[in-house]
Amino acid sequence: KMAGNSTPWIGSAYLFLQSTCKTVILPSLYESPQKKPSVFKALKLALADSTGSMNGVDMLKVHCSHPHLIVQLKFCKRENCLQFLQSYREGTLQESLQNHLQLSLAVTTVPLEMELKAGSEHLDSMLKDEDHCLECIYRQKPDRLRDEEITELEECFKSLVVHQSINNNRAVEDFTSLNSLSLPSSQGRSFIFQGQEFANRTITPDDHQKFAKLVSKKWKQVGRSLQKTCRALRDPVIDNLAMEYDREGLYEQAYQMLLRFIQSEGKKATIARLISALEENGLLSLAEELLGFHSNEDCS
Repeated sequence: KMAGNSTPWIGSAYLFLQSTCKTVILPSLYESPQKKPSVFKALKLALADSTGSMNGVDMLKVHCSHPHLIVQLKFCKRENCLQFLQSYREGTLQESLQNHLQLSLAVTTVPLEMELKAGSEHLDSMLKDEDHCLECIYRQKPDRLRDEEITELEECFKSLVVHQSINNNRAVEDFTSLNSLSLPSSQGRSFIFQGQEFANRTITPDDHQKFAKLVSKKWKQVGRSLQKTCRALRDPVIDNLAMEYDREGLYEQAYQMLLRFIQSEGKKATIARLISALEENGLLSLAEELLGFHSNEDCS
């Protein structure tokens, strides 16, 4: 039977993560000293989202087992574990982690496959039976203390939160007010495309003209990909641009759409976001052109 009031409720589980995008290999990113803090931050924020608290679930260790990133989790309250399981089952944890990874790493979309295990039990097949899942997690007591590396990353993370909060003239308690933390990294220093790392930067006039010249009829699709994170392109803006610049043709329509994006997003109108939208719509040759691929080889 589960613990009564006198004994703390403690359980453990393993979260298996794998990116289905060939250019985003999570274990390799975590093994990179430059990328590790960004991956950790994304994990930390997504787990906080899933329980509603920075202390809802602890990470004890992150294992790199290609192609998986495996996170050992520790739960100290039944209610927190229940919230986590609900978030996992409903897909909100997956969506949150995908978003935080995309922002933290300044990469194109990061589609994820996830699996949850407690000992030999695969919890994905029993998620509707919450009590049974809780029992399995409760039976698995953590077999380690928090890894030293995780402790160091936690300290760096807390320092970053405190620093940002002081700058915003806000006191921080329990590191729960973190919305501001996930935004600045959308201007991250680099991103991955076709297995190569590129410096992230704001979109240049040269990028702007090349895009308008080469995107052709797909400018609307690219605009709809960008509109997910850009209010200035929300419906019906794109259709209105198509009508307004119909006589001028595709070049001007595409140019005006990207101009809206650049003007509204300012410094956050980065090449990584544009490349992500191009990749989402299969416009790899245009993405390669913008990134200066001067090669006859086909990148698959």
